[in-house]
Amino acid sequence: MRVGFFYKNPKGNNMKHFLKTVTWKFKDVTSEYPELNEKRIKITSPQDIFEHFAFLFTDQIRERFVVFWLSSSNIVTGFEVVSEGLLNSSLVHPREVFRGAIVSSCANIILAHNHPSGNDEPSSEDISITKQICEAGKIIGISVFDHLIFAENKYTSFVERRLI
Repeated sequence: MRVGFFYKNPKGNNMKHFLKTVTWKFKDVTSEYPELNEKRIKITSPQDIFEHFAFLFTDQIRERFVVFWLSSSNIVTGFEVVSEGLLNSSLVHPREVFRGAIVSSCANIILAHNHPSGNDEPSSEDISITKQICEAGKIIGISVFDHLIFAENKYTSFVERRLI
């Protein structure tokens, strides 16, 4: 992706302005996850995310916020750890949530984070940020299918609880 910006010429010669091109390069990073034994994981329920990706949250001592990218046929095309926070909070902003989703050209996303405390109840902050991310998704055309909270050997789905 190339973006052009106009700057004043630092050399001070007769040219008043010049064009500088900034190139953003994104590279695919492949990490080996032996726990992922299937290459094409189709999501049909929150249970599918829990079964296939709980290992990302197991034994974490801090909150971890992950975004799963889905194709239009609900196949996981990738995921990104957006934030690793503190013991009981994780800072996340819609800008970071959707950056990878836009670059990867996904159709939909699923949000997930853990509660190291073992309590799978969504906090008021969890509900608030989820609503904010859903609104941002509506504007840019990427639907938020669900938000899962992983806690020990259980999970809570915002969709199942009708929170989104």
